[in-house]
Amino acid sequence: METKDVLADAFGRIKEEAHAAATGLAAAGLNYRPDPDANSIGWLIWHLARVQDDHVAHLAGREQAYVTDGWAQRLGLTPDERDLGYGHTSQQVASVKFDEPTALLAYYDAVHARSLEYVASITAEELDRIVDERWDPPVSAGVRIVSVVDDCVQHAGQALYVRGLFDRLGG
Repeated sequence: METKDVLADAFGRIKEEAHAAATGLAAAGLNYRPDPDANSIGWLIWHLARVQDDHVAHLAGREQAYVTDGWAQRLGLTPDERDLGYGHTSQQVASVKFDEPTALLAYYDAVHARSLEYVASITAEELDRIVDERWDPPVSAGVRIVSVVDDCVQHAGQALYVRGLFDRLGG
């Protein structure tokens, strides 16, 4: 198995988990927060899509789908390519709301497709390419892509956990 196949499989699992967390939910489920400072299912999926979109776009040397393809507007959000959700206050989390999952999952699917395009082009040389000199040691494309997978898997798992809590409430 090639590295690109392993990475494609990892991204495929994130897609499955994101869809499992949100599919079939109405606004109450997507925006459910177990407590006032917790993240909602919708916010978690939006955030993992934003991180993946931003980081993979940077690796691939292209613009983010969120702004250039109009996804921010379709989601009813501000088209700020710097807003990935990092450091959001409780009020900012609460402001990321969805009426239903269709557009949110379509945005994730578009990001996923772009990620698979990048992954299909990966070579050993690409994985070794330094993409961020601000760290010691500097960050390679390989380290960054593993970081993206790790972050997205964690947030997809959190969304599934919150979905379980919501479903147990009879949602």
